[in-house]
Amino acid sequence: MVETPKQRTLAAELAAEFAGTFILILFGVGVVAQVVAGGIGDHDSIAWAWGLGVVLGVYVAARVSGAHLNPAVTVALAAFRGFSWRKVLPYALAQTAGAFVAALLVRWNYSEVIAAIDPDHTIDTQGIFSTLPGNGTLPVGTWGAFRDQIIGTAILLFLILAITDLRNTSPGANLAPFIIGLIVVAIGMAWGTNAGYAINPARDLGPRLLSFVTGYGGAWRDQNGDIYFWVPIVGPIIGALIGALLYDLLVGRNLPVSDEDEEPGRTASTPEPGDRAAGRTDTPTPREATATERRTESRG
Repeated sequence: MVETPKQRTLAAELAAEFAGTFILILFGVGVVAQVVAGGIGDHDSIAWAWGLGVVLGVYVAARVSGAHLNPAVTVALAAFRGFSWRKVLPYALAQTAGAFVAALLVRWNYSEVIAAIDPDHTIDTQGIFSTLPGNGTLPVGTWGAFRDQIIGTAILLFLILAITDLRNTSPGANLAPFIIGLIVVAIGMAWGTNAGYAINPARDLGPRLLSFVTGYGGAWRDQNGDIYFWVPIVGPIIGALIGALLYDLLVGRNLPVSDEDEEPGRTASTPEPGDRAAGRTDTPTPREATATERRTESRG
């Protein structure tokens, strides 16, 4: 029986982005709630749960949408990898909506313990849902956090492009999502002090908006009373563009046009730009290649 090809529509891609980001935030915000409100775990458990959330979210969405799960990734792929600019805003909205709904579920599940330690919904538990400069306690201001978000997201995009570039030494057997998760763990362990390593506008804005509508009146400000919500939105977008640019300048342009030039017998694949971001390293079947050609033609 011949398999009938399924047409990948924008609606399907947005549903996948919603679902993948939903899974990511379930584990990410969930672990912070457990540590802050429940007193179980520490910084390391937070870093690992965020990384595993990325792994699982990417595996959920990769085949359909490319599993960006991050508006900064989407913007960088549009700027440097040919992803359609008309999809950027819909993707970002779907990602933010997935983060919002996941944060709502975490908020509901941990409502009793949050109310027990912080009945007035103050800055003490605001960090469960959104990031703060210096993690709410250390002497880091708005601009220090902004700098941090640019650097952290630049690292993220540089490494994502490095490990998903099929001309480079990309991981096989669809292991790229796992390696991307390890990147997030490493960033959390090495770059989490100044701003809580949001490195993802949807990860911060969705839960921040949810916290605001469920009682956190100061959600848009930091512990110093400064307007802060824009930092984990603007900083990651700038950082993603810088990271992608640096990868292409320092590494990408020096790689062979085809990996066959360097490793005889290895077949180069040509997945969609979004698929590369998600770490699809398998060679397309003839059916997939035909669909890719049609999509390329439709983009002109």
